[in-house]
Amino acid sequence: MHTFVLVVHIILAVLMIALILVQHGKGADAGASFGGGGAATVFGASGSGNFLTRLTAILTALFFITSLTLAVFAKQQTSDAYSLKSVSGTAPAQTVSPETSPTAPKTAE
Repeated sequence: MHTFVLVVHIILAVLMIALILVQHGKGADAGASFGGGGAATVFGASGSGNFLTRLTAILTALFFITSLTLAVFAKQQTSDAYSLKSVSGTAPAQTVSPETSPTAPKTAE
């Protein structure tokens, strides 16, 4: 699931970059009024701005959702790595006194 969300996130980022670069700036309208000839577009005279703006807003919302989902996945992965759940299943180590330890140096009595 993590890999799927990451792939969707990257695709959304690339699509957002492409859409933002395709859109006209605010100053492009002034140039069109002096004979720019931009009125005959595929989406109509004013439809391209609305369509591209809405599509950019939808992609941005999906990008934020995937960003938050990836943050939740990262939080779960980090908390699982540092949790004590895996340590609690092991038996506690037994302590050995220095007198009975086989590697302890012998003291002269």
